[in-house]
Amino acid sequence: MLAAMGIGAFAERARRELQATGETARKRDVETAVELTAQEAQVARLAREGLSNPQIGARLFISTRTVQYHLGKVFTKLGITSRAQLDHALPADPAAAPTPLP
Repeated sequence: MLAAMGIGAFAERARRELQATGETARKRDVETAVELTAQEAQVARLAREGLSNPQIGARLFISTRTVQYHLGKVFTKLGITSRAQLDHALPADPAAAPTPLP
């Protein structure tokens, strides 16, 4: 995304920092637009376990607003409207892909 904006130096720096942590940036395309990111999946699993936004934020070292942002993305991607639906939309196995509700 940074390269597309014409700021290649920032894109390269972000790539190096991700590589240093062992992570890689996903390619953005139509197929990945509905897949949960690693952070979204982690936030969703903690919400499914019953943790509040402040508790999730404290556990992941992110702000409550960031938790709220990720949950909004999760709800949209999974086609749900509440935390109660996370139990049905998220797989029991974290390695499995979530299934959007009809």
